[in-house]
Amino acid sequence: MRKAILLSGFICAISVCSAQFRTNAQQLITNEDSLNAGAAKNKTVVSGYGSAFYQRDFDQKFSTVTLERAVLFVGHQFSSKISFFSELEIENAKVEGGAENGAEIAMEQAYLKFSLTPHQYIVAGLFVPRIGILNENHLPVNFNGVERPLVETFIIPATWRELGVGFYGSANRLPINYTVALLNGLNSANFEHGDGIRSGRAEGNLANANNIAVTASLQYSPGEFKFQVSGYMSGTVALSPRGADSLGLNSGAFGTPVYLGEADVQYNHNGFSAKALGTYISYPEADKINVAYAKNIASGMYGAYAEIAYNWLYAKSKSQQFITFVRGEAFDMNASTPAAPKAIYDGTEKQTHIIAGIGYLPLPNVVIKTDVRLMHTGPQNPDLVINPPPNALPYRQSNQFFNIGIGYSF
Repeated sequence: MRKAILLSGFICAISVCSAQFRTNAQQLITNEDSLNAGAAKNKTVVSGYGSAFYQRDFDQKFSTVTLERAVLFVGHQFSSKISFFSELEIENAKVEGGAENGAEIAMEQAYLKFSLTPHQYIVAGLFVPRIGILNENHLPVNFNGVERPLVETFIIPATWRELGVGFYGSANRLPINYTVALLNGLNSANFEHGDGIRSGRAEGNLANANNIAVTASLQYSPGEFKFQVSGYMSGTVALSPRGADSLGLNSGAFGTPVYLGEADVQYNHNGFSAKALGTYISYPEADKINVAYAKNIASGMYGAYAEIAYNWLYAKSKSQQFITFVRGEAFDMNASTPAAPKAIYDGTEKQTHIIAGIGYLPLPNVVIKTDVRLMHTGPQNPDLVINPPPNALPYRQSNQFFNIGIGYSF
């Protein structure tokens, strides 16, 4: 499965200071940051980020190395009130004869920003809504570990972008930020077992607008803490009313809805940082989708992780960081399944991971990382096995991965 390729390892229990807090402190470490803050020296700016990594799968005794992604940002400030932001991404170096190897060329964002007041603005186009910690802060220098947190990859899809319009604001005298956005909805015809809601995203590619989605977030940042809650609701039937009726599905703006809720907290003090996140997805009419499209989709999914980190160079250097971290993650992509017709439970989708490693940033924009991850899953369900032993190797519930990676932003 796709998730098995992405799952990585565990190493010695150690901690890491998240570069995420540099962004929260309004440090401008990329040209995109400067444009967003209205501090760019030129009207047109070029920015970007990328990463590459080596991974060793100890169970399969197999290693891979890839240019995971390279992203080029181009932005333009038309006036003091209107700016344009765009990112073009290439994943896994090239796309040739299809994307079976996970390669793709895609727009990660392309939107206009309209500043209303010093505390409020509107975005319109293809943009990344504020859901979770990683979605808006996915640069490789902004998170710990070679790979992105798994909960914010499989449950909350990483770099989740859609077409729509969003309103962003902050309180004048309180450390409060808020957002609300209207987006195109998900397409349940593309949902796949073991992939959560990821495959239902359109990401700007001929999105069907028969259904819509609404998302909102609220942040509160007292002192060295940052608390956030965010939510998402979307219709998932992109068919016409007649087409939906023929399949026994509810159409309309929020027909056959999916709900996502998320809460997280972050803390940063003198080189030490900690964060925790929990999320749940409810899909109450998954049974109808399973009948209509012969799927095996769950009606409930959850995920949570906690991380501690420390920057050992905090008191010695303002630019360099030597980071150690440990993170524990747990999720179940079929935490609840429809009773009638009964979906098939997949124990391999219930997973726990412990990841630990180090990261060295000689500059705020460059990182060298290594980590190890221990993975444990539930047992394999014989009803889902296509090639049982001895045709295939017996399934192992535990595995270890070793990663080395580099990342940059500018």
